[in-house]
Amino acid sequence: MNDRGHTFDVANPKVAGALRHLSFLLHGKEAVLIRLLACVFAGGHLLLEDLPGLGKTTLALAAARLLGLRFGRVQCTNDLLPTDVTGLSVYKAETGQFEFHPGPVFNNLLLVDEINRATPKTQSALLEAMGEEQVTVDGRSYALPRPFFVVATQNPVEHAGTFPLPESQMDRFMIKASIGYPSRDAERRILRLGPQKEDLFAFPALFSAEEIADLQGRIERDVRVDDRILDYVLDLAERTRDQPMLEGGISPRGAMMVLRVARALAWMRGRDYVVPEDVRFLAPEVLAHRLQPARGTTSSREDILQAILDTVPIP
Repeated sequence: MNDRGHTFDVANPKVAGALRHLSFLLHGKEAVLIRLLACVFAGGHLLLEDLPGLGKTTLALAAARLLGLRFGRVQCTNDLLPTDVTGLSVYKAETGQFEFHPGPVFNNLLLVDEINRATPKTQSALLEAMGEEQVTVDGRSYALPRPFFVVATQNPVEHAGTFPLPESQMDRFMIKASIGYPSRDAERRILRLGPQKEDLFAFPALFSAEEIADLQGRIERDVRVDDRILDYVLDLAERTRDQPMLEGGISPRGAMMVLRVARALAWMRGRDYVVPEDVRFLAPEVLAHRLQPARGTTSSREDILQAILDTVPIP
């Protein structure tokens, strides 16, 4: 499986099965499928920036089915309220008490569609959920189910009626990626076969929520990171902070995200240790959206980051 000239070989048979089933629905889009699964096993969240109609909802539904996760969805609009996401307390006259009614955030996999059409106040309702795996309603905190995984989609920022995500919200997403248009052959297959959403309900559950939560802990605990890999990640972070074309570089949280993804990729490849290629494989999608270009800079975040990746020595 190729990605930017790199080969990704999946050793875990369950992960390979999940990729096979997902590829049936999103033919030729293995790259974004790897990113989604890496996010899940690393315990992160995924942001997809794409035009409508490219299969984002189908991808999230199929992933929930294959991973054995309870699915919820929020369709964002500019009149969406924070309680539409988190839930609210309702007064019960018969008991004289307030009863909490959980919102869609109380699912294992939450699809937040067109997140940048929601107002900043509603966007912020997801911050606590994504960062702390809990929500606070009327002064009381409620723990979210584990695992908790957000797949959010956003329209390109130049579209009308959008509210750009602030840096603090962007930083909560482990990976930012896109599906993109299908190839001509893949689109011909889509047109020939028509909608295939019904097929995903026949997919087997290859994992369970409990198994995913256990795997996340085992990957974090058992996949080893050598000091040379730590120094390599630190070198990358420091180079972004010293780069004159950037006002803000990679934070310690961003560096930790790189290591979590690298551990997940190593596990998916059948290893219990991280190699430099695990760090570099998804570094652009983990780091680029966390950079802040300086005023007047014409180069994109991705180009600046790629230049740094090309110059920092690989251990």
